Amino acid sequence: MDNATSTAAPYQKVERLQLGNRLLRRRDVELKTGKSRSAIYAGVSNGTFPAPLPIGDKSVAWLEEEVDSWIANRLAERNRTLAGRRIQHFGTHTQEARA
Repeated sequence: MDNATSTAAPYQKVERLQLGNRLLRRRDVELKTGKSRSAIYAGVSNGTFPAPLPIGDKSVAWLEEEVDSWIANRLAERNRTLAGRRIQHFGTHTQEARA
């Protein structure tokens, strides 16, 4: 084993990981969001999706809390869009609410 001194920056020791703060690998992010690999990285590039954290020389992961926040923002956006509309049920048509 090499006894060379590490040049990596020291890390902050985490005493307790808060619920929802686990690290998700790309496949987990795909499953959780329904986004493809290319869509995830396109969102990261244009700033519309959380950036991953480096966890190794060639490994990254996403903070679950940030992914959950992204999902919550999509839900809020959807709810704003649907505000004032009736929910479409099977066999009925969506109608705009009258102002």
